Amino acid sequence: MLLRKVCLVMECNVQLEEALLATCKELQVKVSSDFTGIALQQSNSTDIKWPFVAGNCNEKYKFITVRYGKGIAGKVIATGSPMTIEHFPDNIIGKSIEYPIMLAENLISAYARPIMLNGRPKGAVLIGFRKKYTIQQNADEVIKTLIEKIEDLIKRIYNSN
Repeated sequence: MLLRKVCLVMECNVQLEEALLATCKELQVKVSSDFTGIALQQSNSTDIKWPFVAGNCNEKYKFITVRYGKGIAGKVIATGSPMTIEHFPDNIIGKSIEYPIMLAENLISAYARPIMLNGRPKGAVLIGFRKKYTIQQNADEVIKTLIEKIEDLIKRIYNSN
């Protein structure tokens, strides 16, 4: 009986993970970005990883782990506020090596917003461009709408564990 329940939870999580990846791809298409990623703070530590991406040019994102407060995702999670980078590595806070996703994906411009879980920032959604790009107001509205969808999916994953 317990094994059956575990299998049902795992199957549910696979479906939710596929939905998160599909939402990531949907966001990439809707805002015409080169890269879209979802970074999540690990439940048992302050480490942040990139489990869901679309438009990646390599597999380096799988090996990226940043600490709370570091990199674009860490800063967005730490502050609970959106962050924009318009011409990386110019005018960034800290050193460029603290932004591994920007380096790994050759991103020049990026915009990230927090993902909230139970009223606290626990992740970030990033859209990135491999050229200089300014985020338009309508893109921000699309991002906000899809982040609500992402937050709902993530809550279902956390509640099923």
